Order: sequence, then structure tokens, then C-alpha cells
Amino acid sequence: MRTLELRGKSLVLIDQTLLPEKLKFIRCDSVDSIARAIKEMKVRGAPALGVAAAMALAVAALNSKAKNKDVLLRELNRAARKIHRTRPTAVNLFVGVDRVLKVALKTKGGVYEVTKAVVMEAQKIAEEDIRTNKNMGKNGARLIKDGATVLTHCNAGALACVDYGTALGVIRAARDRGKHVKVIATETRPLCQGARLTAWELKRDGIPVTVITDNMVGHVMKQGLVDLVLVGSDRIAANGDAANKIGTYTIAVLARQHRVPFYVVVPTTSIDMDTPTGGKIQIEHRKPREVEFIGGKRLVPKGVKVLNPAFDVTPAHLITAIVTERGVVEPSKLKSLFKR
Repeated sequence: MRTLELRGKSLVLIDQTLLPEKLKFIRCDSVDSIARAIKEMKVRGAPALGVAAAMALAVAALNSKAKNKDVLLRELNRAARKIHRTRPTAVNLFVGVDRVLKVALKTKGGVYEVTKAVVMEAQKIAEEDIRTNKNMGKNGARLIKDGATVLTHCNAGALACVDYGTALGVIRAARDRGKHVKVIATETRPLCQGARLTAWELKRDGIPVTVITDNMVGHVMKQGLVDLVLVGSDRIAANGDAANKIGTYTIAVLARQHRVPFYVVVPTTSIDMDTPTGGKIQIEHRKPREVEFIGGKRLVPKGVKVLNPAFDVTPAHLITAIVTERGVVEPSKLKSLFKR
């Protein structure tokens, strides 16, 4: 199923905060409702955020009352600024918005022509996402040997994209090529995307999955239970440093200690050649409540400070290779992906 798609004048998406207990599609019929869905992580994952951001401008255009092109363009610019402010780390969000806005600005004609162009571009981005994921899966599947056990962190599956997935897309592609693959999914505190989302996806696909808490990673690697690590990324800097869900850096350090290959699977739209190093990536900090409570039960005593960064940065030297739709490269050779 698709995580999100444009239906009529609305964006329809899976409310991922309700999984695995309930699969529910919600309808967002305004830029404000899409922005809230992004902030509240009803939709999440770098590629999905890029598409949702693009679709937000399509929804803005479809629901506009503008009578002339200039008014519509001002509305689209306001929508773009609103979406830009939702989540700062995932570069795809900015790419999606800016790509659609650029098409709107260069389109000749009036309101009808601009609206049509914006909708077509947003839908094009969504279709490209699926093709890109399947190409990444094809390129990465060869890294998985028959019978291998893959450890993954957070959710880099279909739910993080329009469909198929990045890191989980590689696992799906390996399975589809007849390889027997098992997965260890970290719980991924504080929002438990691994336990809730990755395990849900893999169970539906019939791929064997075992969930562990985040602090078990070193133990399972020491026991020789992990053959390779596959993770996604919300933004990769020009030098190969990769920002991903908090805890990824720890896993990369443990993988190096135990000589386990560590791969990052991303579309090239997640590679930000304008950001020189991971130290320049803005890290989103979320509300303390996500750490203070789990399942509605308070874990942290009132009055105790909580730190809640949503991402960390894994240095390039800890990454074995980066898997993209254009090929598999070492972090130091990212530039070669764009020489075409």
C-alpha cells in the first residue's frame, strides 16, 4: 500500500502514530493540516517527508481561491515557508518544496496552468520515489548473502517512503531474489519506530524479524548474530557524514568494534552537497514528553531535565558504503554519483 497519495484536493496518508494497533488513513485538506501531520510524525521518514512537502503545495494550489497567478504564487510561497519550518534535519523535505515551487514560478499562463503544473510535479516526485527505492533495492541486494541476518535501526521501509522503502527495500529485494534473510530491528526509543513500524512491515511481508531494545545491540553483535547493518538517513553531508535517527552513531561504533559492515541506504536526494560536514547539519530536538512518558505512563520524575535530540550524525569513516539508486559508493566518493 502507499503511505501517502493525492486524492482529489486532499493528501491522504497513514497515521503512523497509531501503528501497529490500528491502520488508519487520514485526510489532510490544507497546508496547515499537512504541516501538523509532519510535526506530529503522523507521516515521517525522509523520502516520505519530501513527497508530503511537495503534495502540500499541490493541496494549496488545488484549494486556492486565487483569481490571478501572482496571488497564487504568493500563497504557494507562504505554504513553502510553513512546511520549511516543520522539521529541519531531513533535506528531502526542502528538496520537495523547492522543486515544486520552482516549477510554479517558471510556468507560463494563469492560475489553471500553474495549478496543473504543481500537481503534476508533486505526483511526479511520488512516482520517482517508488522507482528510486526499487533501484536502490536492486543495487543493495547483492550486499546480502543468502541466510544473512541484517540489523536495522528506526524505520526505513515503505512507511518512510511512498512505497517499498530504502533500507528495508534492500531487504525486500534480496528476499525477492530468493535469498533467505532475517532481520533484527532495534526498538528505537523514544518513539519506538523499529518496534512499532519496522516489525509491522516485515511481519506483513513474511520476513522473519526479531525486536531488541537499543541497548542490546552490542551484545547481539558480540554473539555473532549480526552479519551487516542497514540504515537509512535523513541527510548526508558532502563528506559522507550521515544524520539518522538518534542511536545510529552508537550502532556504527559497535559495528566497527565487531567488524560488522555498516551500510547507509538513501536516494541521492538525501545527499546534500551544499552541507560540507555532518557538523553543519541542524539536529532537530523534540519535546521532552516523548522521553518522559511511554504508553501514557510517566517514566521520568517531574522536574528532571530531559534531552531529546531526534537525530545523531555518524562520521563517514564508520560507514562501509552508501547505497543509492545510482550505485553503491564509499562515503569519500559521493561526488562520483553526480558526474552525469
